[in-house]
Amino acid sequence: MLDGGWRVGIDIGGTFTDVVAIGPDGQTTRTAKVDTRTDDRVLGLLAALEAVDLGWRDVTDLVHGTTMVTNAIIENHMADAALVATRGFSDTLAIGRQNRRHLYRLDLEPKLKPQIPAGRRFEVDGRLDHDGAELEPMSDESIARIAAQIAATGVRSVAVSLMHSYANGAHETRLAEALKKHVPFVALSHRVNPEAREYERTATTALSAGLMPLVGSYLDRLEGICPATTHLHLFHSAGGMASSRALRDLPLALAMSGPAAGVVAASTVARDIGLGLAISFDMGGTTTDICLIRDGHAEVSSDRELGGRPMRQPMIAVDSIGAGGGSIARLDHGTLRVGPESAGSFPGPACYGRGGGLPTVSDANLILGYLEPDKTLGDGLRLRPDLARAAMVPLAAALARPVEQAALGVIQVANAAMMQALRRSTVEHGIDGRQATLIAFGGAGPMHAVAVAREFGMSHVIVPAHSSVFSALGCVSAEMSYSQQQTVRMPVGNWDVAALTAIRRDLRETISEPLRASGVADADIVTREVAALRYSGQSYAIEVADPDFADPEGLGRRFIALHEQLYGYATDEPWQLEAIRIRASVPRERNGSAAPAVASGEARAIKTLPCIFDDSGPVPTPRYRRAELGCDQIIAGPAIVEDDSATIVIPPGASESTDGHGHLHIATGVRQ
Repeated sequence: MLDGGWRVGIDIGGTFTDVVAIGPDGQTTRTAKVDTRTDDRVLGLLAALEAVDLGWRDVTDLVHGTTMVTNAIIENHMADAALVATRGFSDTLAIGRQNRRHLYRLDLEPKLKPQIPAGRRFEVDGRLDHDGAELEPMSDESIARIAAQIAATGVRSVAVSLMHSYANGAHETRLAEALKKHVPFVALSHRVNPEAREYERTATTALSAGLMPLVGSYLDRLEGICPATTHLHLFHSAGGMASSRALRDLPLALAMSGPAAGVVAASTVARDIGLGLAISFDMGGTTTDICLIRDGHAEVSSDRELGGRPMRQPMIAVDSIGAGGGSIARLDHGTLRVGPESAGSFPGPACYGRGGGLPTVSDANLILGYLEPDKTLGDGLRLRPDLARAAMVPLAAALARPVEQAALGVIQVANAAMMQALRRSTVEHGIDGRQATLIAFGGAGPMHAVAVAREFGMSHVIVPAHSSVFSALGCVSAEMSYSQQQTVRMPVGNWDVAALTAIRRDLRETISEPLRASGVADADIVTREVAALRYSGQSYAIEVADPDFADPEGLGRRFIALHEQLYGYATDEPWQLEAIRIRASVPRERNGSAAPAVASGEARAIKTLPCIFDDSGPVPTPRYRRAELGCDQIIAGPAIVEDDSATIVIPPGASESTDGHGHLHIATGVRQ
C-alpha cells in the first residue's frame, strides 16, 4: 500500500469511539468501533487508527469530533478564569436572568453559581454606546491596574466582556494586548460572540476562557504526535471542520461537535435521496440527539444552553436527551424513569460483563431479543443475557411484573422521551413532523427508530449505510467552514443598504481569515447568509435564509409568512433586522462515496429467534445479515437486520427494502 492518501474521520463518543477511513481511490472504506478512552483521548484516537490498520504515514486528512468540551462544561471541569467588565457591570454573571432552575423548589438554589466568582471579577474604565461610539476613553492607568490585579490572581485565562463591544471591539483589543503579557489565554467577547444580550455574551465568553487551557493542552499533545504530512482538523458545532489553530481561540465551537457531525452526514443523505423534510435520530450509548433537516440543510441555532449555562454560538440545532443504550432505568417515587444517568463505557450496561449491575436500555433490548445473545461489539465485547436479566430482576420485582414486561416498559419509557424531543424539533417550529422521514443511526438508533416513528405518526425511516459509525462518516466528509453572527438592529423604516453591505463585508472578512490562513484562495470560499428578524419590541428573532438585503419589502414578506407559520398569526407592525449570520465554507469535492454499491439478489435469514414487541409475548423473528441484503429486496416484519456494530429492528407490520447505495428504507406501516 502506498503511503498517504487516506481520509479518516474519528468521533470520540461517551461510550464508543467510531472511525471511518476512506482510501485514496475514494471507494475503499474501513470502519471500526473501539471503547472510548475517557482517561486519555489521544491514546483513544491512536487506538481508533490501529483498529482500521492505519498509521500516521497513511493518513493525509484526519478530522475528529470530540465530547471533551461538552463534558467539561456539564461536569464543570474548566480552568479558573478571571473576568474584566466595564465599570459597574462586573456582576452581570451573578445577576443573569430572572428564570429559576427549580420553579417550585424554594429549598434549592434558583441559579447556578457564576462560573467566575466575585474575587476574580474586575472592572475597567471606558465606555462605548450601542453604536460603538466612544463615550469615555479607556485610560492607560486603568489598563495597567487591571493587568496587575489579574496577574496577582495566578489565573492562566481571562474573559473580557465590555459594554457594547459587539459594535466596536477596539477597547477589548487594546486591553488584550496588555493582558497577554501576564496570562497565556484571553477570550474577547467581540470575537467569541459579537452580539447584544449582555449576560449571554459575557457568560459565553467566560465559558470560552475556562475552556482555552483545556483545549490548548489537548491540541498541543495532538499536534505533537501528528506528522506534518497529515492535515489535522476538528469538527465544530456549526457543522464543519476547522483548523486546530482557529479553535485555540474559539474552543467553545467544539461543544456538541460529535452530534453535529452525524447531523451533517444525515443532511447529505437527505440531499442525495431528495428528502424535503427529514429528522436525524442519533442514539448512542449515552444520549439521543435529534435535529430537523429541511431541503438537505440542518437547522442552526445561535441560542442554547449546556450544563445550565447559556451559550450564544452558531450551532447545529441538536436536541439532546439523556436516553441512550447505557441509560439506567430506575423507580422514582413509584414511576419508571430512564436516564439521564448512564453506565457509560466502564462498567457499562450489565450485559457487557464489566461489573455493571444496574438495568439499562441495552439490557432491556437484549432481554427482548433484539440484540443477539453472545453478539460481539466493539473491542471483542460479548453480550451476556444472564447478566442483563439479573440486573433487571430487582426492577421487575419492584414493578411487580415479569422481567420481560419490565424490559418492555424500559424501552417504552425511553421511546416516550425521544418522542418529546421530536415534538420540540417540529411542532414547536410550526412543522408537521409526521410528514418527515426519520434518518436513524448510532449504535442504538436503528433498534428504536421504527417504534418511535410509529408512535409519532411517521411513515418512513431510513437507516443509512455505515449507520453505526455515522458521526465519524460526517467527520470524514466534512467541509472546512466557519460561522459567526453579528448584531445589527436596523429598523425597516431606517433601512440602509450601504451600511448593511459594509457590515456583511467585515463579517465575511472575519470568518474567511482562518480559511485563508489554511491556504484557501478567495475564489474557493462560498458564503451563505441568514437574517434574524423580529417585530420591534419582540424578544426573539426568526431566521430567514438567503435574504435579499436590497429588497426589504420582499424580506418583510418572507418574515411575515414565517411568523404566521410558527406562531399562527402575523401583524403589520414594524419589524427590524436584529442580526446577520454568515457561514464561509470550502465545498469538498465528492470523489466517490463511502456507501457501498448493492447488487440485486435475495438474502436468506441466517436464523430465527424469539423477540418481544408488545404484551402479546414472544414472536419468531428471522435475522438477516445486512451485507447480504439485495437491492430492492423486500423483507416484511418481524425481522432483525444486523451488521458488525448495529442492529435494525423491523417490528410486525413494517417492511424493509435496500437501495443501491446500501441505505435501508423502512415503511413503518403508518398510513397518512
